[in-house]
Amino acid sequence: MKKCIFPALYGLLVYFTVRLLHDTDIHQRFWERRFYINAVEMTCSAIVGYLSIYIFQRLFKYYDKRWPVQLSYWGVARELVILVGINLVLVNVIFVPMDMALHQDDWKAWWIPWADVADINMIPTLYAIIYYGIARSSTWLKAYVSNKVQLEKLTNDHLQTELKFLKAQYHPHFLFNALNTIYFQMDDDIEGAKNSIEKFSELIRYQLYDQQQQVPVTSEIEYLQSFIDLQKIRSSDKLQLNVNFDPALNGQLVYPLLFLPFVENAFKFVGGEYKLDIKAELANGEIIFAVQNSLPNFKAPLVESSGIGLENLKRRLDLLYPGKYTLFTEAAADTFTAELKLQYE
Repeated sequence: MKKCIFPALYGLLVYFTVRLLHDTDIHQRFWERRFYINAVEMTCSAIVGYLSIYIFQRLFKYYDKRWPVQLSYWGVARELVILVGINLVLVNVIFVPMDMALHQDDWKAWWIPWADVADINMIPTLYAIIYYGIARSSTWLKAYVSNKVQLEKLTNDHLQTELKFLKAQYHPHFLFNALNTIYFQMDDDIEGAKNSIEKFSELIRYQLYDQQQQVPVTSEIEYLQSFIDLQKIRSSDKLQLNVNFDPALNGQLVYPLLFLPFVENAFKFVGGEYKLDIKAELANGEIIFAVQNSLPNFKAPLVESSGIGLENLKRRLDLLYPGKYTLFTEAAADTFTAELKLQYE
């Protein structure tokens, strides 16, 4: 019912607006004119309303079929120019001859006043633009949402690809260090090497899980403890190792393999007094993981650059914990300190 009545109301709204402006300018009251003149004008206006809405709707369907909905300035401008052009043709074909037929006292005059031409063109055009904005708002809103979803999907795909690349860089680094440990152990202790291989297989099994899914921090601590046990085998007897994991760390969720680069670098570069402290605690709603190791008497370039493991870790933290982490590293004269604070969920 609304679809049948609305076009007529649209045409009459255009008509009464034109009449209001025109009659105010010439100080005339259109309802005091002869009835048949008003009847003809309103009938023509209703016809223009039906034709306009019908053509506009057909144009919208044509646009959507030929040009898939995409939110762009060019798309809106193209549709609006075509719609306004058709609207101008329609009102001039009907309203100008109507005005000439009904209101010219001098039948020899071949044109109507330019003020009438301006009203006939400007008012319907403004209403056509308003109608376009209302009628197409839902379409452009859907296009906007669709574009945003596609953009987020592309961004997410890019981040997932980068995370996989960082993991691919990280795994060979870990494999090299772990296999090197077992290699040295096999020279002196075959049985111990077998146990180390079993522990190593457990570490690999943990790494095969989905690294984009969070795990309880206890799983990370167990993994680190196994890694530490494996590294102790090849470490110097002079190593003074102190490991302290806060019992309050139990059900908090974290992304896996974020703490390992600290421990891995510490074992790799420990020297001097061979002191290595590893601790994790819960404080102020954050998980704090810290590693400090003594350094050799000489400067090692890899220590200064923090190693490939820590560089990858920084990028991974940016992707997984944007604005929710603090990473601190410091290479002093005889110690290297690394501390990570995470806002857990």
